[in-house]
Amino acid sequence: MRRRSLVQHGALALTLGLIQDHALGAQGATIVTVRVWPAPEYSRVTIESDAPLRASQTLIDSPPRLAVDISGVTLNPALKELVAKVKADDPNIEGIRVGQFSADVVRLVIDLKQGVRPQMFTLAPVAAYQHRLVLDLYPVHSMDPLDALVAQYAQPKATAPWPARPASDPLGDLMAQRLGKKPEAAAPPSTTAAVTPTTTTPPAPSSPGANLTQGPSYLGTDRLIIIALDAGHGGEDPGAIGPGGTLEKDVVLKLAHLLRDRINASSIKGTPMRAFLTRDADYFVPLHVRVQKARRVQADLFVSLHADAFFTPEPQGASVFALSQGGASSSAARWLAAKENKADLIGGLNVKAKGVELQSALLDMSTTAQIVDSLKLGGTLLGEVGRIGKLHKGQVEQASFAVLKAPDIPSVLVEAAFISNPAEERKLNSEEFQNQFADAMMRGLLGYFSKNPPLSRNRNVG
Repeated sequence: MRRRSLVQHGALALTLGLIQDHALGAQGATIVTVRVWPAPEYSRVTIESDAPLRASQTLIDSPPRLAVDISGVTLNPALKELVAKVKADDPNIEGIRVGQFSADVVRLVIDLKQGVRPQMFTLAPVAAYQHRLVLDLYPVHSMDPLDALVAQYAQPKATAPWPARPASDPLGDLMAQRLGKKPEAAAPPSTTAAVTPTTTTPPAPSSPGANLTQGPSYLGTDRLIIIALDAGHGGEDPGAIGPGGTLEKDVVLKLAHLLRDRINASSIKGTPMRAFLTRDADYFVPLHVRVQKARRVQADLFVSLHADAFFTPEPQGASVFALSQGGASSSAARWLAAKENKADLIGGLNVKAKGVELQSALLDMSTTAQIVDSLKLGGTLLGEVGRIGKLHKGQVEQASFAVLKAPDIPSVLVEAAFISNPAEERKLNSEEFQNQFADAMMRGLLGYFSKNPPLSRNRNVG
C-alpha cells in the first residue's frame, strides 16, 4: 500500500514537472530586439530572442499581407517596436501590426505593398547575435540587376547621351531596348587621346572624374565598360567595428558611392564606363549573389571594398587580395579570407533556400586566366593606393575568398585601411581621405585598362 502511494505521488510529481517544463518552454523565449531592412531586392524582418522561436506563416493575396504566428512568447515592448521600424519608402512593406493572439502566441500581420514570395527561417547564435527568426519578403516581380544598371542611364542627371555602339554589343543593345531607345551606329573614333593615368590630375571632390579623361565623352565607342563595385557586408552583417563605433559596412558603402561617381563620369579613349553596385544601401547580400549580379551585368571587373580589422589596434595600411586556387599566400591572408567568408553566417543566409548550394558550386570554378588578370588589376590598384598612404603589404596577396570566385571576371578585394586602428578609423571617416582613396582607385582602374583593354563580351546575359 505504501509502495502504491509512493508510485502515485511519483507519477503526480512527474506529471506536474512536465506541465511546469512545458509552461517554462512556452514562455521561455523573450524577444530581445527587432529589425527591418528594406531593399529593392527584398525586405527583411529579423526578430532576435534569447531562445529558439517557433513560427508559422499564412500568405493572403487580397489585400496582400502575411500573417505570422510566433509560439511560446508574449507581447513585449521590444516586439511592439516593429510597428515603428517600417519606413515609408520600404518598397515591399506597408506596415506591421502586432498583437497577443492567444495565451502563448503573438501574431504579426505584415501589410504588403505588392505580392511577395516569403521565406521564413531561423538562425542559430553567431557573433554578437542570439537566436534569430528571419522573414525575407521577395517581390513576385523581382528586379533584374540589368534593370538597376539601366536605371542609372534613365536618370535626368546623366551628363551625356546614350552612347553609340555597334550591334555586336548585346548587353548595350539590351539596355537600350529597356530604355525604349534604338541602338545608334558607332561614331567615328575620337582623335583626342585619353590622359595617361599616371600623369592624371586627381579630380576635385565636387566634380568626380572630371579630369580623368579628355575629349568628347562618348566618341569611338565599342561598348560599355562595366565595373562591379561590391561594398562588403551590409544589413545584419555590420562587418568590423572600429574602437569609436564606426561600422565597416557604412564606410565601404560611402567609398563605393564616391568611386561610382568617378567611374560614371569617366571614359577610356572615348569608351564610356559605368559602375554597378552589388548593394546600394544597407542590406544583406549573400556572397554568391554578389558574384551572380556581376556576371548578370557582364561586368569587366569586380572590386570588393572592405576595411580590415585585427585583434590588436597596431596593424595599419591598405591591402589588395586576389583569389588563390591553392593555399593562401600568408597566414594572415588565410585568416582574413576565413573571416570574410563567414559573412553569410552573420548576415543570415537561408541555407535551405532552393538552389543555394548549387549556385555556389557553379561559381566555384575559378580559372588560371582569371587569377592572372586579377593579379594584374590588384597590382595596379595597390600601386595607386600606396601613393596616398601606407600599405600593409607591398604585394597583392591571395586566398580563397568566396566573393572573388567569378570564373570569367578579374576580381580583387581591397582593404582600404584597418578600421581597428584608432588613427585609421578616423581617416576612414575623413572626407579628404575618402576622396583621395576614390581618386586612387579610379587611377588604378584606368591604369589597368590602359594595358589590358576590355575583351569582347561573350558571356550569357540571359
